Amino acid sequence: MRLTHLSLSNFRNYARLEWELPAGPSLLVGDNAQGKSNLLEAVTCLATARSFRASTERELIHWLALNDPQPYARLVGQVEKKSGPIKAEVVLVTGVGGHHAAGGDQPLGVPTQPMEVSKRLKLNGAPKRAVDYIGTINVVSFTPEDLDLIGGPPSMRRRYLDVLLAQVDSRYYRALSRYNKVLVQRNHLLRRIAARQDDPLQLSFWDDELVSNGSYMVAARQRAVQGLDGRSGEVHRQLTGAAEQLAVIYRPSVDAGLGAIAGTEEQIASRFREELQRCHQRELHQGVSLLGPHRDDLGFLVDGVDMHIYGSRGQQRTIALSLKLAEVATVRALVGEDPILLLDDIMSELDPDRRRWILATIGPDQQTLLTATETEHFTAEFLAQASVFQVKAGTIQHLSRES
Repeated sequence: MRLTHLSLSNFRNYARLEWELPAGPSLLVGDNAQGKSNLLEAVTCLATARSFRASTERELIHWLALNDPQPYARLVGQVEKKSGPIKAEVVLVTGVGGHHAAGGDQPLGVPTQPMEVSKRLKLNGAPKRAVDYIGTINVVSFTPEDLDLIGGPPSMRRRYLDVLLAQVDSRYYRALSRYNKVLVQRNHLLRRIAARQDDPLQLSFWDDELVSNGSYMVAARQRAVQGLDGRSGEVHRQLTGAAEQLAVIYRPSVDAGLGAIAGTEEQIASRFREELQRCHQRELHQGVSLLGPHRDDLGFLVDGVDMHIYGSRGQQRTIALSLKLAEVATVRALVGEDPILLLDDIMSELDPDRRRWILATIGPDQQTLLTATETEHFTAEFLAQASVFQVKAGTIQHLSRES
């Protein structure tokens, strides 16, 4: 698939932008804080209906637009797929205007009232629910923060799996959404039961919901990790000159034994239910749900050694790179098309050998958007096939295609 046109209105620091994207790799060059990452963030938001950087959706609306009677941000993308062209649209609209009080002394762009943001999604002009929208465009993004995926907290690795699977499996997205809601309700009930404010028999319903949705999530994650294991192992072998053997394993909280086998959804549900019954008293004591995909993790072993604990900084970064490149192949295998690859200022974080290797893997038919402050980290061969853009103060200019 290929993004051919991107239109932004009041998104981040882009009051207005129309960008025609060429085929093949595009390199966005500019100083820091000029808007390079915002463009990659916009592509991710267009694909997943959420940002990989913002803590709240209000942050995505241009600061000057917050003073309008109806602050909003709009993203529109034209995408070419094997099945035909698609026009995708994401609109963020605030529920409360950003006007200041008369004679107000508030800074420009700061609303006088809290703003709730609603999201509207469309495909080819037709309104869509998130579950019917997400997955239409597939992206794989790689940021400097992702280099800490191996050594970081388990929540990073769970989110990594959730973002991957939500794009390629609509049932997973529905199960994830439902599971998160059930988890909040179940935790609330556990605390009320512990305080003798509710009937313990009510827990049965929420147990069923947790098991039903969580079992599918675990099964889907197992299948995804199996694919990632083989592909990332091959990439890692090439990156290390066959010096290291990488294995990626899934570590479910329900039962460690399930991590080593591809359990069916029914087998996982049965084990989940049994383990849940055994830990009810501990859950009531702690007031939280102790089992389920919200407590699962990924393991990364090099020659049998756990890299989360014993891996050097360099090893962990190489594994993260292997995993991300394997993700591209995994998405391709699942949806039948190349995803859009987004590389946000990672070249400066890698050594010369890793940079040369990753650039050599980017073919002319793989749409890849990269950001950098300068071109010195890029090979002449790569620059010869890439389109180079200058990004400055929220504007973008096509410089040249090196020859």
